[in-house]
Amino acid sequence: MAKTVANADVDLDTTSSLPQRVTAELFGTFLLVSGVVGTALFAGNSVGILGIALAVGLTVVAGAYAVGHISGGHFNPAVTIGAAAAGRFAWSDVGYYVFAQIIGGALGTTFIFVLAANGPAGLLDQVMGSGFAANGFAEHSPGGFGLVAVLVTEVVLTAVFLYVILGVTDRRAASGFAPLAIGLTLTLIHLVAIPVSGASVNPARSIASAIYGGPDALIQLWVFIVAPIVGALIAGLTYGRLFDRTAAKAE
Repeated sequence: MAKTVANADVDLDTTSSLPQRVTAELFGTFLLVSGVVGTALFAGNSVGILGIALAVGLTVVAGAYAVGHISGGHFNPAVTIGAAAAGRFAWSDVGYYVFAQIIGGALGTTFIFVLAANGPAGLLDQVMGSGFAANGFAEHSPGGFGLVAVLVTEVVLTAVFLYVILGVTDRRAASGFAPLAIGLTLTLIHLVAIPVSGASVNPARSIASAIYGGPDALIQLWVFIVAPIVGALIAGLTYGRLFDRTAAKAE
């Protein structure tokens, strides 16, 4: 089986079949998206940006420890593509993982939609009217940031995220701490990016929210698919040259 992002840190079960790995990715992405969107919509006013950012980090840590040894714990198409670009994952499996992640994310927001539809009177209209925690720019940015600021934020922070993932799962890294480091990094990224773009760095999360976010969310969705993938490719293609002495010598 091809190497995955987590293979240097988690005891990856090499006997897991592709359907098992894909199912693990679907579950992990469902956990991530339902956790962040549910927190933002149901508790955002109480916990604020810090609470939402912590919810993202906690779900990633939980998912990585739960199924990371099965699938590598990507839960994000950008991570899968970045890992493949870095030579840590087989390109032939990318499509399967991305499909599972998108489905898992959509199930996550559908779960939240069902809860809101059966919640207090007016709750569904409220969360739908707020854009269902969809990402956006200009008038749909939480802080009113424009397209250029949002593009730069999503590209740079996704690249940073991938550099951290590739670093903590490097064969030379300390064993056992990758999920914690990744979760804490994602929390920090959300603290920076939520006011700017609502914080994507994950096309599956953005697609999932846009499904229920209305026409404007769907129109602006391309930014949150393209920018994270560009950032992930930048990190994946340059990590070896920048940080891996073996790769650098091979150049």
